[in-house]
Amino acid sequence: MVFGVANKRSIALAIAQAWHNQGAKLALTNQGKRLKENVEELVGTFGQATPILPCDVTNNDEIARVFSEVQQRFGKLHLMLHSVAFAPREALEGNFLDTSREAFRVAHDVSAYSLVALARAAAPMMTEGGSIVAMTYYGAEKVVPHYNVMGVAKASLEASTRYLAYDLGPRKIRVNCISAGPMNTLAARGIAGFTDMLKHYEAHAPLKRNVLPEELGATAAFLASDGAAAITGQVIYVDSGYQIMGM
Repeated sequence: MVFGVANKRSIALAIAQAWHNQGAKLALTNQGKRLKENVEELVGTFGQATPILPCDVTNNDEIARVFSEVQQRFGKLHLMLHSVAFAPREALEGNFLDTSREAFRVAHDVSAYSLVALARAAAPMMTEGGSIVAMTYYGAEKVVPHYNVMGVAKASLEASTRYLAYDLGPRKIRVNCISAGPMNTLAARGIAGFTDMLKHYEAHAPLKRNVLPEELGATAAFLASDGAAAITGQVIYVDSGYQIMGM
């Protein structure tokens, strides 16, 4: 199951493509008719019947309905991608100090708690074990100007990943995060100064370039494989090495 494909630049699409290339049968979700049309056009390139199911990740009833439908279609689940994040635009501008109570609540509900809710629904279907992957960003551990409340929500997401890994480990379900370098996605363009961020990474990362979508897909394919069978509760940085730099 892939949560988070919005358009052709979505990280979730690159990961869905990588999983598809390795033989996975996919089910995708969308939020709203406008995004559904985008997703339908994109998954047409997969060459297989791929269900696209509406799901508001803040609604427990919708989550239950989506997983029930997937269980009826497929019977079991091996992989789940959480590539969902949102904060009101005004919370991604100006000072973190000015974050409203409502913006804080929304950012954490959509971007962090949703992983817990989706993992809880997915676990009973992962009868043969499985791999849950969530997308995060360096702003969870260091201050990135204008990332603001989203950085705090991503920190919550990473902590949730560790606790979920502990709870689900006995069921042979692994839970990890990929911390991606900045990507020109729909969500990222809502962050003030994002273009400057891309240039900064290119100038300062050891590899002197930004990350490619297919590289994130390759990492997610690895985390889905037996090669990652002993990896859980981790944040894996795919950011051209930027995370190691002090200056």
